[in-house]
Amino acid sequence: MALYNQPNLTDGIDQALVDVAIAVPSFVPMFLIFIYATIFIGGAISQKRRTGFADIPMWATISAISTLMISLPMTIISGMLDIDVLALIVTITIASGVWLFLDRRNTEI
Repeated sequence: MALYNQPNLTDGIDQALVDVAIAVPSFVPMFLIFIYATIFIGGAISQKRRTGFADIPMWATISAISTLMISLPMTIISGMLDIDVLALIVTITIASGVWLFLDRRNTEI
């Protein structure tokens, strides 16, 4: 009995990713967390280096929307992304958007 059965790559990369997601259930959520953190940290550090100030609510919203856009096509493929993970991503996106909206002053555009 093998510890891990390698996916059949002749079926296509989407089937290989589904096989990996089934074998390792935390693969897709950890991949999405990696994308969120990379955009969030990279953008905030880059902005802080350029302007001296990092707009954290803006980068939280940008990274949440980017993660949502990447996760939406994953819901089309059966077995790739659970509805619970998608609901959490949508909740984080809405919460970060509200945070960005409430953080802005009336004089800012």
